[in-house]
This record gives sequence, C-alpha cells and structure tokens, in this order.
Amino acid sequence: MRKYFFFFLLSFLIDESVSAQSAEVLTIKKYGSENAGNIIKEFSEFLYLPNVAADPVGQQKNADFIMEMMTKRGIQKVQLLKANTIGVPPAVYGEVNVPGATKTLIFYAHYDGQPVNPAQWAKGLDPFQPKLFSDAIDKGGTNISFPTDGNYKSEWRIYARGSSDDKAGVSAILNAYDAVKQSGLTPNYNLKFFFEGQEEAGSPHLHEILEKYQSLLQSDLWIICDGPVHQSGKKQIVFGVRGDVNLELTVYASKRPLHSGHYGNWAPNPAMMLAKLLSSMKDDNGRVTIKGFYDDVTPLSLSERKALDEVPSVDRQMKRELGISAVEMQGVTLSEAINQPSLNINGMQSGNVGKMASNQIPTSATAVLDLRLVLGNDWKRQQQKVIDHIKAEGFYVTNSEPTDEERAKYAKIIKVTNGQDGTNAQRTSMDLPIIQKVIAAVKTTSQDQIVLQPTMGGTLPLFLFEKYLKAKTVTVPIANHDNNQHAENENIRIGNFFDGIVIMGSLMMIK
Repeated sequence: MRKYFFFFLLSFLIDESVSAQSAEVLTIKKYGSENAGNIIKEFSEFLYLPNVAADPVGQQKNADFIMEMMTKRGIQKVQLLKANTIGVPPAVYGEVNVPGATKTLIFYAHYDGQPVNPAQWAKGLDPFQPKLFSDAIDKGGTNISFPTDGNYKSEWRIYARGSSDDKAGVSAILNAYDAVKQSGLTPNYNLKFFFEGQEEAGSPHLHEILEKYQSLLQSDLWIICDGPVHQSGKKQIVFGVRGDVNLELTVYASKRPLHSGHYGNWAPNPAMMLAKLLSSMKDDNGRVTIKGFYDDVTPLSLSERKALDEVPSVDRQMKRELGISAVEMQGVTLSEAINQPSLNINGMQSGNVGKMASNQIPTSATAVLDLRLVLGNDWKRQQQKVIDHIKAEGFYVTNSEPTDEERAKYAKIIKVTNGQDGTNAQRTSMDLPIIQKVIAAVKTTSQDQIVLQPTMGGTLPLFLFEKYLKAKTVTVPIANHDNNQHAENENIRIGNFFDGIVIMGSLMMIK
C-alpha cells in the first residue's frame, strides 16, 4: 500500500484530483507514466528535424517522420494529402475505423514552425537541438540530462523550436491513441488524423487540400490541438479563434537623407508623420478610432457571455509576470480584450538608433500593422477601413514607390502593401450536443475548473474548415502559457505535455 501511495504521490501524471477522474483517464495516465522514457525519446527525435515553414526539404522530412509515427501505431490509410500547387508542404493523414461506430472525430495539429534566429536564443541553446531544463530558464532552470530511467518531473521543460507550437500537439495526439489502443480501450467514434505543414505561413494553400479531399475529410467534429492553456494553469476549451490580416505602411519625404541641423524645422520628417498617423488610429483608452472598426462584430451569445464571465482573472498575474503596471484598455480584462477586434503595431523602422544613430532626417518610415478580427469582421473590409482612415488623414495612398510627379503634387504620401491574404475569425456554438460531450470529456481529466473561452487570442485557419467542409471545430490547447512560441527559447513544460496526452485520450473516448 505504501509503495502504491508513493507512486501516485510523486508521479506528475497523476495529481491529487484522481478521485474526480474516470477509470479510462487513469488508464491513459498510467500508460504515459510507464512509457514516459520512450515517449520523450521519440518526441526529441521529432524536435531535431528543422521545421521552418519556408524550408520544403525540412518540411518533407517532418512529414515522413510523422508517417512513420502513425504507421508503427497501426493507424490505417496513412498518406500525404497534397495541394494542387507544387512545392506546398503536404498534410499527413491517417484514420482508425472503429467497428460499429457511426460518427467521426478528426484530430488536427500542425508540424511546421516559425523562423529561428539562433543568436537570440539563450547561451548554449540550439533551436533544433532539444535540451532538458529543470525549470523555465527565466526562473533559474538549468540544463540537465534526459533521465535514463524514464522518470520526468512536471516542472522540467524541453527547449526547442516547435516543442510547444505545435509538435507537442502532434505527439500528444499520437501518443494518446497509443495509450487508448495499448490499454485495450475502444473508442466510440471513428478517428481521423490531419497534421498540417503550412499553418505558420498562414495556411495559404490549405483550402486546396480541403477542397481536393473533401469526401475523405468528412467528420462530426474537428478537434484542434494548438495553443496554450489558460494563464492560470487551468485546462481550457476554446470555441473560436480570431482572424488576422496585415498591412505595411511606408511614409515618404525627401528623396535623400538630410542633415537635421541644416533642414530641421523645414523638411518634413516621415517618422514623425507616421507616428502621428498611427496615434490617430487609437484613443488614450486603447479603443480603435477608425470609422466602423467595430460595426460588424457578431455579439457573444448568452452562453458565451456567461462562460466569459466565469473565466478566472489573470490580469494581476500577467502584469506582474510581464513587468507592466497598466493595460491598454482600462476596465477591460484580458479575456474580454481578445474577444474584440484589435489593431497592433508589429514593428516600426526609420533611420537608425543606438550606436548607428546619426543626426539626420530620414527619407521614409515604415510600420507593419496586425489586425486581429473577431466573428463578423471580414479581412478585406477591415483592411479597407484602415486605408479609408489613412486617406481621411490627408494622405495620398499608392501601392508602389512614389514617382517624381506624385512627390511634386502631394504633401503626404504613403505606400500601403496588403501582403498575403487574411484569415477570418471563426466560432462554434458551445451549446451543440457534441460540444457538450467534449466539455464533459475534458472535465473527467481534472477536478479543477475547466476554462471555457469563446475565442482564442491567436489565429488558426478554422474558417476554412467551415467554408470548404461545413465542419464544426473546437480547440483544446495543451501548452504552458509561458512557452515562448514564435520566439526564442520556445519550450514545453513536461507536465503540460503529458497532460495533453491524457486530454487527447479522453476526447478519443467521448461517449
């Protein structure tokens, strides 16, 4: 008895909430505990493969590795789903048909990752050489060896590109199926698996795959495994995502840089012009002042409003964690803020700073805007609202370098580059019967509150599943909120990774 208690006390896989968990969940946890060494070994091999979205050779190696992972687990009809456009990373597909099952779940994650700048990573870290740390680096964690006995602690972290976004999702899904199968459990739904290879590039060709393989990809629900759990550490279910679209703005002035003493107060400064333009787009309380910016937002339903009201507040925690004392929108919580459309400045550039700074009036100034959309917004309309605002501020808008004739005619010239196509927001009703089953399944994994979020702050191409497959989606994230996704020192907390296996396993067993 003492040995039994000791095992359950120390194992990060089984916490003090076991009494609230189903026998199936405990079985899946037990599998993860007993096979942790092999699970992490395979995951590490996966992380060694560079997965930058713009590298087709690396992407193909990742796709091949996933196919091997699926095949050795006995998943059927493992294949690559290719877009019509040549050179596009394929999606990796497989399925499991359950005798007697009449409904189908599709599990989604993506295997591509953001670009990396190794120089920005902590000393001793290589983005594609996974390393184990005793805790988060910024909390004093130190590099330790991967244990040979397979015993891992919850707070340990693996650092590598893709470790949380989103190779953890791919691995959690496949190891969850392993746990279900090897433990002798039988799902009630047919299972399909779809691993995308271009999500970090904006999924520009995903619609080709969805349209081409429409009949193969029919299901009752897509379960999306991507993104972080709630900042409180509680597990969460997310019913929608924001859309996203970018605009690049370049303001022009003199054709050559000018001495700030000889020409200051006389020649227009494009950096100042751009700064004033950008400041005109938001008021002092963070509300976007562009005409009609909020007009087409679809209001939250009563159920969604209730769920939002019950989301734990983490505003104080995140202020402390991020080192800020005030928020942009006063009186609006983080959860409320991400359910509104936003306008963000991704970056600005004009002249030089630091050691390279010189006393000059620059020739141009550039900013990249990131517009996050919510249900009801259309990315083209939202872009146009910004452009109309720029015109109302007295700028002549062009889509190319200004000519001498344009320079002579217009005092305020700006080039607006739309960039790639945008992504619209999507939201699934939490009142649907199958969604209620998802909520019930995730609740069996913990006695703590499961956070129900109407909308995720980030963007996934979920509106495409709705548009081309008429599909419903729900997002069940697993990564720790401080995982540094898209940035240097990306990491996955070991406890979150194994929790993810349990969560995905519980979803494979929904009634």
